[in-house]
Amino acid sequence: MSMSASAAAAAASSSTTTKKAGLIFLHGLGDGPSGWRALAKQLPALQPILADVEYVFPQSPTIPISINGGMRMPGWFDLYQWPISVGDPDDKVGKIAAIQQMEGEIQAMVQRGIPRHKIAVGGFSQGGAIALLTAYYSAPPEQAPRPPLAGCVSLSGWLTLSNEIKVANPSTPLFWAHGKYDDKVLFAHQKFGSDTLKSGGVTDITQKEYPMGHESSRDELIELASFLKRVLFDDTKDNNNKEL
Repeated sequence: MSMSASAAAAAASSSTTTKKAGLIFLHGLGDGPSGWRALAKQLPALQPILADVEYVFPQSPTIPISINGGMRMPGWFDLYQWPISVGDPDDKVGKIAAIQQMEGEIQAMVQRGIPRHKIAVGGFSQGGAIALLTAYYSAPPEQAPRPPLAGCVSLSGWLTLSNEIKVANPSTPLFWAHGKYDDKVLFAHQKFGSDTLKSGGVTDITQKEYPMGHESSRDELIELASFLKRVLFDDTKDNNNKEL
């Protein structure tokens, strides 16, 4: 990358937007923003109101990945085992760095005129794992608490740092979709992650499963579009953070 993630976010924040809401969506391991930019057209085609969303698709850093013999590739954090099962080791340092990058993207969007309570975060696979942490992982004690987001999307993702997570912002709605035959991020993650978040107080969880592997599908996108319409544009919700 020609500039740091924080510098890129700062540069992007220099202009204002007329969009009413935002979606920040993270790619998976070995992929890049181009793999998911089609969402900016696909989602409004399914729910026209989503044309009033600003879509941002950040690029991960390029890092050594242990399961690939240390070869460097685009990734949000390191992976030590494959396929990814419940309880596998965590790269906490990499995940905290990715959360910080996401917070930079959120702040850049806020500076462009979209309030935090109108921003959803999401991602596929590794990107979904970081979206979950961004939405629900408590900020360190030395930092101010992070206000809630409009929603969180995990497509074939998994809940990491699960042994130490203290759920923040349990009012944030979650859409979790997963393929029943996923042989990379095993399907058991959906139940484990959802149950863990429910035990932490998260009540608005939409769980969807599909007869597919580690991939996406049109049915999944139809459900995703409906979820985003609800959490981004349902102005009847009582939101106590509208000043953010």
